[in-house]
Amino acid sequence: MNTLNVKEDEFLKGIPDFSLPSPGDLIEGKVIAIYKNKILVDIDGIAVGLISGREAKDSQETLKSLNVGDLISAYVIDGENEDGYIVMSLRKASQEKTWKKFNDAFEKGLVIEVAASEANKGGLLLDIDGIKGFIPVSQLAPMHYPRVNGADSSMILQRLQELVGIRFKVKIINIDKENGKLILSEKAAMEEQRVAALEGVKAGDIVTGRISGVVKFGIFVTFNGLEGLVHISEIAWGHVKNPQDYGKLGEEVKVMIIGLEGDKISLSMKRLTEDPWLEAAKKYQLDTTVEGEINRITPFGAFIKLGDDINGLIHISEIGGEDVEDPNILLKVGDKITAKVISIEPDEHRVGLSIKALTEEKDKSVKKKKSEKEEVAEDEVVKSEKKVTKKKATKEE
Repeated sequence: MNTLNVKEDEFLKGIPDFSLPSPGDLIEGKVIAIYKNKILVDIDGIAVGLISGREAKDSQETLKSLNVGDLISAYVIDGENEDGYIVMSLRKASQEKTWKKFNDAFEKGLVIEVAASEANKGGLLLDIDGIKGFIPVSQLAPMHYPRVNGADSSMILQRLQELVGIRFKVKIINIDKENGKLILSEKAAMEEQRVAALEGVKAGDIVTGRISGVVKFGIFVTFNGLEGLVHISEIAWGHVKNPQDYGKLGEEVKVMIIGLEGDKISLSMKRLTEDPWLEAAKKYQLDTTVEGEINRITPFGAFIKLGDDINGLIHISEIGGEDVEDPNILLKVGDKITAKVISIEPDEHRVGLSIKALTEEKDKSVKKKKSEKEEVAEDEVVKSEKKVTKKKATKEE
């Protein structure tokens, strides 16, 4: 046995492995120099790594707080360059860590926090260490869902752009590392909270929330992670022409829960105030005369404002004596008129009025007075004739 060779083997065992890092390795090194946009890193005393340009910028902004002597993790992009440096990247290292975080969150169903960097008509876009994320509009929680009239795409985009920079709690519902893409959902992240919140509410509860949308058919309100609709018929006791007159986006409002059906929550604003129709039943009696201003005309008649939330209807058949095909021919908004109460239904919130009934009564009154005058005149003629006959008879005698 060669004693020299044995001693040589033993000597080599004490020498560290001098193999250089390979592309794809994630290694740790000590910072030995920092320039404006360049970092030099000592790699176990056997090589120097170079991190420069965009590769020195990561989502944690490590470069801003880095000092000489600090240990950092970096991703090997390439072997030695022409200057003998190992080309490395903080950005890629951060990206690998981020992918690991995303994979763990996806596999375990964890909630993570992100911020949108831009918006398009389909949703919100994110870029985290070069990883592209997307939150579709359909996956936004109620308080962020862009409810606009007629699904106007320009208005939807405007509402989504207001969400850029806001931090969202989301769950990853699809992950594609090969193409560097994620699909995220705010709705999924809030599902447990929503289910728990639903169990804690019932019809008749009064809750405080914020207006999350105002559309032609009503007002959407979010509360405790839930969202409900105040239908246009439940906004006020009187006729509501435009829901926007009763609330603006983001305003705090009190509402009453009036219905729960699956995910559908029906709310009411008007039921938090006294029903004016209860007083109307006492005030407006049958066959009495009322005065008011026409505030709305429809094909089937005209509505008269009798009080703040009370409107009476003059049906088209009660406008005039003859058949009326279009109420606009005889009436216009703003006209002040007098009408007769011909029906009152407080439970149905209806007061029926008639112009025709007053006209007919007036005609009857005129006819009656005319008849009375004719009778008086006839009596006078009879009396006169009797006097003439009496005088004639006296002369003949």
